[in-house]
Amino acid sequence: MHELSLAQSLIEQVVAAAAAENAARVLRVVVAVGPYSGVEKSAFEFAFPFAADGTSAEGAELVIEDAPASIVCDLCHTTTRAHPTQLVCTQCGSDRVDLKGGHTFLVREIELEIKGG
Repeated sequence: MHELSLAQSLIEQVVAAAAAENAARVLRVVVAVGPYSGVEKSAFEFAFPFAADGTSAEGAELVIEDAPASIVCDLCHTTTRAHPTQLVCTQCGSDRVDLKGGHTFLVREIELEIKGG
């Protein structure tokens, strides 16, 4: 399962960041996932608690935000939001478009409980 290895890698980074801040534990992790990232959100949500088990991130809330993609039309130069299964310009209908973004898998926020705080 690809998402389990992603979750394990994310937890390693989050736990390292928490340790660097002298945090007692991780409360919440917010990630942005694009439609072309290759990440199956439900599988990632399922894998996250297993990866966090026994770490300072155990019990942390996972929030997954959509990271939108856009397309730029080569003909009319309109920029619009990309639809994951239909990459055509909504203005002129052309399929001659350039995909911008959508491959994102990014940690946006880590909420920590600081020791003694």
